Amino acid sequence: MRHWLKVLTLALMPMAAMAQDSRLKSLDTTDAGRAWMAVGRLDIGGTGFCTGTLISPTLVLTAAHCLFDKATGQRVDLSDVEFLAAWRLGRASAYRAARRAVVHPKYQYGEDATAARIGSDIALIELWQPIRNTTVIPFETGDRPARGEEVGVVSYARDRAEAPALQEVCSVMSRRSDVLVMSCDVEFGSSGAPVFSFEGDRPRIVSVVAAKAEFDGQRVAVGTTVEDSLTILQRELSAGRGFIAKTPQGAARNNVGARFVKP
Repeated sequence: MRHWLKVLTLALMPMAAMAQDSRLKSLDTTDAGRAWMAVGRLDIGGTGFCTGTLISPTLVLTAAHCLFDKATGQRVDLSDVEFLAAWRLGRASAYRAARRAVVHPKYQYGEDATAARIGSDIALIELWQPIRNTTVIPFETGDRPARGEEVGVVSYARDRAEAPALQEVCSVMSRRSDVLVMSCDVEFGSSGAPVFSFEGDRPRIVSVVAAKAEFDGQRVAVGTTVEDSLTILQRELSAGRGFIAKTPQGAARNNVGARFVKP
């Protein structure tokens, strides 16, 4: 199902001049993917997937809409959600089932992808068992990037379902509150993908991909910043809110997948 992104207010905003974007680089070898092992494929019901990133041994950051059944609009059974860390060519560095999940309290799943909805399209998934693999190092998060700042993204997608791809250079074209419009190359399946700032010693997650769109004939990525939202999500998790998997491994399979939108 294709959804249409209603971001007229975003489209009317001034866009920053962009640096030359780099091309996607497949991380289909051990050497190429070594620094990105905490990024994984989030399998949902065996019929769809999103991208997720480990930010602690037990927590995966992703997009909120990934946790909703696109046919019914209801929350998915977390028993059918599994995080495959560093999934590459049929194997993962770690396999973990989802135990609990919280979405941003302002997020409401629906057909219309408004700017307000995209700004809260973020979720945390708690795993049943921590990932304590010395090669899978969780990423830290950082402050929202400025307009014109260079960022990068690591994502799975329908054309790269068996190995993620890295785009080292793309740009923040526009920023409004918690919503970023970026020149990054994303596709169906990239929902929840981490957007990185490369300032400092190690990349930090500054945004989560929520949608794809077009602006003036150019494909763009739209994401929500993590700076304030992550604090809210962690508070929700500490308060025991959210929804819980029925069992560590569920049998039911829901018709869900990575939802992207296009104006």
